[in-house]
Amino acid sequence: MNFAHLTATAPQPPGSPWLLVRVAEQRLYLLSAAGEVLQSWPVSTARAGVGEQEGSGCTPRGWHRIRACIGQGQDARAVFKGRRPTGEIWTPELNKAHPRRDWILGRILWLCGEEKGFNRGGSVDSQRRYIYLHGTPDDQPMGIPLSHGCIRLQADQMLEVFDQVAAGTLVLITTQEDQPVIAG
Repeated sequence: MNFAHLTATAPQPPGSPWLLVRVAEQRLYLLSAAGEVLQSWPVSTARAGVGEQEGSGCTPRGWHRIRACIGQGQDARAVFKGRRPTGEIWTPELNKAHPRRDWILGRILWLCGEEKGFNRGGSVDSQRRYIYLHGTPDDQPMGIPLSHGCIRLQADQMLEVFDQVAAGTLVLITTQEDQPVIAG
């Protein structure tokens, strides 16, 4: 599988690697600069669907860049709140004690929109919406949209992704099989 054709709308040619989230497929792909699939993982995007509006609970579409990589050296199940470790490690017992908590575990890749007026700026700003790729508890299903807007991965798989990208890595979130979202 090759996704090189998707880079035609990129803000700049992606370096290697870059990430592709295919919402319809509920899958994250790590791609080479040439668009070749290097690795992929199941994900869970927003229960509310896709959309860019602040407060929508939706996963934003389009081109993004990783603004910050957070959690280096933390346990895969370290609990984060406000992008800072709480000192807790997720366990089923901790989950029972806090059943309504939206767990952010292990690593965070904080996204910044690259398309002004679509996913950047004003009430559609992915960074100000705190949109991340992040780890989630092992008991959370993948392949089903259940998040509050972020892109969730199993905690151990999030570590794999984190170790292969850096701040500045391009990320495309798209809803269609082979078409990027084109703002405008």
